[in-house]
Amino acid sequence: MKCVICEVRKPRRFCPGVQGEICTLCCGTERENTISCPLDCIYLREARTREKPAELDPATIPFSDIRVPPRLLDERPEIGMMAMASLAVAVASTSGAIDYDVREALDALIRTSKTLQSGLVYDTRPVNPVAAAIYDRLQEGIEKGRKDIAARSGTSVRDADILAMLVVLHRLEYRYNNGRKRGRAYIDYLVQRFPMRAEANPAASPLIV
Repeated sequence: MKCVICEVRKPRRFCPGVQGEICTLCCGTERENTISCPLDCIYLREARTREKPAELDPATIPFSDIRVPPRLLDERPEIGMMAMASLAVAVASTSGAIDYDVREALDALIRTSKTLQSGLVYDTRPVNPVAAAIYDRLQEGIEKGRKDIAARSGTSVRDADILAMLVVLHRLEYRYNNGRKRGRAYIDYLVQRFPMRAEANPAASPLIV
C-alpha cells in the first residue's frame, strides 16, 4: 500500500482531507496547500501548536495610516467583542472560506468605511464571491451589533471606532495567516475564541490581541 498523494512512500496516517492514507511528508508539505484540512484534524491541531504568529512590520501592512486608539479595547470592549464575533459568525456561515478570503473581505470593508468617513458613498465590495459573502455578512453583523450596543448602553458606536476595529481584525489576519494557499489559521483563531454560540452572545468570549 502506498500514500494516495505521492504514490511512492508508505502511508502512516489517515487524512480526512483526501479521505485516504498518506505519508507524513505529504501531510507536512500538502497540509492547507493542496489539501483542505478539516479544522478538527488531529494532525492539523498538532501542527498549529508549532505555528508561531508572524512578526509584523507596520510599514508592509495596508492602512498603516489609520490610527487605532490605544485604549479603545479597554474603554469600549463591547465594540471589540461585537466586531470579532460578527467576523467569526460571517466566516463560519461562508462555505469554503480561507484566510485570504477573510483578508480580502476586511480590506474591502475598510476601504468602504474610509470612503464613508470622507463623506462619499462607495461600496468597495470584493469580486471574489467567497470574500463578498463574508463582506456582506460581516457588514450586516456589525450594523446589528451597533444597534444592540446602543440599545443596551444608551451610547452610540462611532464610525471611527468601527473602522479602528476593522483595522485591528485586518492586522490580526496578517499576524495569524500561515502563508499556505488554503490556510485557515486565522479562521481557526476566530473559531477557538468565538464558536457559533457567539451569534447569540457576542460578549461571551474574550478578545485577545
